[in-house]
Amino acid sequence: MMDYSQGQGELANWIVSETAFSADTLGKGEAVMVLGNGYIGLRSAAEEPYIKEKRNLFINGTFNKSQKNEVTELPNLADVTQLDIRIDGERFSLEFGETKNYIRQLNLKTAELTRMFEWVSPKGKGVRFHFKRFVSLDNLHLIGMKMEIESLTDPIDVSVESGINAQVTNSGAQHFLEGERRIAENRFIQLVQTTNESSIDVVLNTVHNIIINGEKVTAHADKDMDRRKVWLTHDFSLRRGDKLEMEKLTTVHTSRDGNASAEGCDLQGFREQSLKELRQRADEGYDALFLSHKQAWQEKVWDACNIKIESDSGFDQLALRFALYQLTAMAPAHDDRMGIGAKALSGEGYKGHSFWDTEIFILPFFIYSNPAAARSLLTYRYRGLPGARQKAADNGYAGAMYPWEMAWPSDGEVTPVWGDIDIVTGDQTKIWSGFIEQHISADIAFAVYQYENITGDRDFMEHCGYEMVFSTADFWASRLEWHSDRRTYMITDVIGPDEYKEHVSNNAYTNYMAYFNMKLAVRYYEKLKDENPELLRKFEVDNAYREWRAKADLLYLPQPRKEDYVIPQDDTYLQLPDIDLTKYKNQTKVRTIYRNYNAEQINGFQVTKQADTLLLFYLLGQTFLQDDERLSEAVKRANFNYYEPRTLHDSSLSLATHVIIANDLGEKELAYSLFRKACEVDLGPQMDTSDDGVHAASIGGIWKAAVFGFAGVRLADGVLRINPRLPKHWHRMQFSIFWQGQALAIEITQKALKVTASDNRSVIIETGGMTYEMEDTMEVQFREIRPHSSSTVR
Repeated sequence: MMDYSQGQGELANWIVSETAFSADTLGKGEAVMVLGNGYIGLRSAAEEPYIKEKRNLFINGTFNKSQKNEVTELPNLADVTQLDIRIDGERFSLEFGETKNYIRQLNLKTAELTRMFEWVSPKGKGVRFHFKRFVSLDNLHLIGMKMEIESLTDPIDVSVESGINAQVTNSGAQHFLEGERRIAENRFIQLVQTTNESSIDVVLNTVHNIIINGEKVTAHADKDMDRRKVWLTHDFSLRRGDKLEMEKLTTVHTSRDGNASAEGCDLQGFREQSLKELRQRADEGYDALFLSHKQAWQEKVWDACNIKIESDSGFDQLALRFALYQLTAMAPAHDDRMGIGAKALSGEGYKGHSFWDTEIFILPFFIYSNPAAARSLLTYRYRGLPGARQKAADNGYAGAMYPWEMAWPSDGEVTPVWGDIDIVTGDQTKIWSGFIEQHISADIAFAVYQYENITGDRDFMEHCGYEMVFSTADFWASRLEWHSDRRTYMITDVIGPDEYKEHVSNNAYTNYMAYFNMKLAVRYYEKLKDENPELLRKFEVDNAYREWRAKADLLYLPQPRKEDYVIPQDDTYLQLPDIDLTKYKNQTKVRTIYRNYNAEQINGFQVTKQADTLLLFYLLGQTFLQDDERLSEAVKRANFNYYEPRTLHDSSLSLATHVIIANDLGEKELAYSLFRKACEVDLGPQMDTSDDGVHAASIGGIWKAAVFGFAGVRLADGVLRINPRLPKHWHRMQFSIFWQGQALAIEITQKALKVTASDNRSVIIETGGMTYEMEDTMEVQFREIRPHSSSTVR
């Protein structure tokens, strides 16, 4: 049972709690309470083992292919969290005896996981347990654990087996060769793993500190090794009232780490250096290391990009803090060779691969809140250009055709070929996304445009950004198909964002985004021709420029229908029959439509998995296409009214877009109800929604829905536009964003907007149909929100 009301006083709406234990619903808490720092992702399994648990320790970037016929994935490293505890010789488990006052909590403010309860053993002895755990944001390689056991009623004998266990797998797939194990100085444990295909060395070190009744002791321990496993066994006798504390400090390093790659050290030197580091950490102890970690979270996250909401519902504030916590835990800001997986670092779902989720749903938070991390994530895509070019060449195209799923930058396309079962035929279904879901190339070009406009980072554009846009535009120019009977280019046989529609032609989202991509390349070419012709010559795109211009203007773009302004999602969607979607719209679990229909049948109905055509209004409304009549307010409203009832939101990516557009259209109550659904994707009462890991894109969408939706912050082709529409029970909203290298503090109430510039540099802001130029602070009393105009106030 998840509970979000346990935080009190200064910790109100900071605490994610589990108030009852169930061995049948472990996955929710394990994923939602994940600990991470962008390098390490540690799923929060309990210390004592259970049958349905999923113990995951991931290091970002360590991709490996277990077998030749499988795709690469993030391997599950050796487990360091399991403690085999025996009380009076009997295995400790919450499935036995009696548990009282159970509570497990993730403190979002300090990023510490705690678990406390009193337990009466089958022999009737009372014991109090208190577990603590963190993954350091101060030292990316460090995991800290602490266990306290207090005898409440009787003398007890306690035995604890603790070490490093490499007998774990990725759902049965073993990624590592048998490695060396050793125990140094009777307390430092080391285990080496090497991936069996990518040959990445992993060195794990762990050490225990023992404290009894407040005094640090040197305890004897038995040393043991087994296949892929090494551990120590500590035995204690506690009297009534005695308290045992056991700290377990672990470090993880890999040969793929940036410093290891740069220094080129051999494995032996690598092992000795990492062990030396742990010796230093062991003397500091859990509490001191945790304090440094806590301070890092305060300075890097809560002081830098916190969002404060005064709402009648405390859950709204907690959900936004949860989003900021998870976004920080998942982002590899330390290394631009790494991306963000669809399940972040919280589970094995989607194998750690990066999708378009990053650019459209996650990256915006970093662009506005942590531009350095945003640049790192985009550089990861730049590093993937060789793989994208290879995929294009393999498919007979030019330029860069980005992989639908991306792992290590040089891996290229890593989408699995086969997926779920077909309920009608019983056969395994083919995953077509890796072959024909191609809009990701334009999505990445859009992300480059968004980043450039918001940050003004010319260095990135000169070294990475222009090349990415030119290369993806080359792909689209070669991908277009000329139809001489209609005198136009088309894009056939694709999957758009709506993955319930496979093998469609002229998907509106794909066509418009390809058009944008080529038009953007034209604009960048002309800009460089005027401002930096020497750089332009290096790209050798003079002929390509002429092709982009000619083909973009002849690309077929589905038009709003005259009778109702609805843009056809693809060539056939509007001719398909409607079915009653009521039960699917009211479903408590996603994808229940597959209980009644298979993919081929769903392909033949007017039903949409997730936001598709509607995404165009949100994305292209930020660009130089914002005044295109095909994307007007009237067309936006017509399309929202048409597609929202037909959209099942069977992807967690979907809801944020609908929140933003509903709010733009003044549908404030609907927008807020969709926002709550987005927050409940991971935080809701369903206990099986997050078993495979949290929904990273949906978490980014929570932030987007609040900032782009309710606060109305929006890029408008180089201009900052802020048109707030707060939910009626939100009384105040405060947050900061970065704009053109300057931090802006924004405060919104139901009556006014206030913006304060940190550096007193001039900023142009559009709000309420007026344009303002400010240098330090501006405050605007709200009138009715109107479309932007050319009126200017200085």
